[in-house]
Amino acid sequence: MRGVVMHGAGDVRVEDLPMPTVQEPTDAVIRLAAACVCGSDLWPYRGADEIREPRPMGHEYVGVVEEVGSAVTNVKVGDFVVGSFVASDNTCEICRAGYQTSCVQRVGMGGSQAEYLRVPLADGTLVATPGEPSPDLVPSLLAASDVLGTGWFAAAAAQAGPGKTVAVVGDGAVGLLGVLAAREMGAERIVIFSRHADRQALAKEFGAIDVVTSRGDEGADAVKELTDGLGAHSVIEAVGTQESMLQAIKATRPGGHVGFVGVSHGVEIPGKLLFGSHVHLHGGPAPVREYLPELIDLIWNRRIDPGRVFDLEVPLEDAAEAYRAMDERRAIKALLRV
Repeated sequence: MRGVVMHGAGDVRVEDLPMPTVQEPTDAVIRLAAACVCGSDLWPYRGADEIREPRPMGHEYVGVVEEVGSAVTNVKVGDFVVGSFVASDNTCEICRAGYQTSCVQRVGMGGSQAEYLRVPLADGTLVATPGEPSPDLVPSLLAASDVLGTGWFAAAAAQAGPGKTVAVVGDGAVGLLGVLAAREMGAERIVIFSRHADRQALAKEFGAIDVVTSRGDEGADAVKELTDGLGAHSVIEAVGTQESMLQAIKATRPGGHVGFVGVSHGVEIPGKLLFGSHVHLHGGPAPVREYLPELIDLIWNRRIDPGRVFDLEVPLEDAAEAYRAMDERRAIKALLRV
């Protein structure tokens, strides 16, 4: 089969790879319907994460079940399924508490930018759609596998809801879908930090009211100006840098909540800032599996259209261009046709 492999910073290739097979009774093998590039894939692409050996890429996936292990009962051959970027049993005490990405048996997914994928712990990881989706729903279902679920978790962690002002740090796919999630949770006012006209426009279509183009302390002050000097009730941090985290905390009012889902790189929070802020922090790798049934239902019934974050679509063989376009911010998120 063909799949995407990263050999080093800026070096993405599509190569012949071994066909995945069922290795454990709890496995499933799926034929991918579509794949995509994640913003977190750009960290190694830019050299921020070291690539020690060639790495099959991708952790977002939807497709059709081709084969299942003898212990798999929740999905069957022929089902169209959506899964999380972390495989989980969905039965352990941590999973039952809603944190499947910290499952005691968790397995990080990789290699989904390909034609086929082995999914461990298939019963706890995969969720079947009500039927074969129409082609126009596939991008939105693919978004549910990571960026929508991550944005949803960020909004929930930030306690977005009726009467709340929500500020979103980061205008990538996760931040934009955090806007959508906050709207669905009933937020009264949503502020997006963005300097890009196309992303600002999509954020407004998803529910943002205000746009702040400044960053850092200046950006946090701008949010306070919009909220009678208090700051936002809820702030989504969807970048993962020192500047973005401090900006998120400083934009939050005392007693407010920050939901942080940006993959942390060099983030250190000064103790005095945190102590004096009265701000709640909650986040980490999003437990996408917790939200998949609800998200699939919303997509299936066309209540939401998160697939609009895909503004570039290329064949799998052109994956290198997809990476370049996202790296150069010519695309919000790139879909790979399999």
